[in-house]
Amino acid sequence: MLATLATTAVAHSGPWAAGFGWAFFLIPIFWILVIGLIIFLVSRRRHAYWAQGGPNGSYGPPWARGASAESTLAERFAKGDIDETEYRARLEVLRANRPNA
Repeated sequence: MLATLATTAVAHSGPWAAGFGWAFFLIPIFWILVIGLIIFLVSRRRHAYWAQGGPNGSYGPPWARGASAESTLAERFAKGDIDETEYRARLEVLRANRPNA
């Protein structure tokens, strides 16, 4: 009787005998999902980095590139770097050379 119990215990041990054979397929699916999530998060972060201007601030949408030329000119005028006549002349040149004009 002891031999029969030992044989039965050995024959029915392991994940296949216990009814968890389907769990074997979950391991690769789990790792595929983890790697996919990592790739998604890295690409999303990289996209956000370039949309904000990249390394030198020259890429991305206009609102993410920094100050516009007119606001930079207004700041220089406010600081006193340029006088009113030079400010108005440069502002006129900027507005004349707009692509939407």
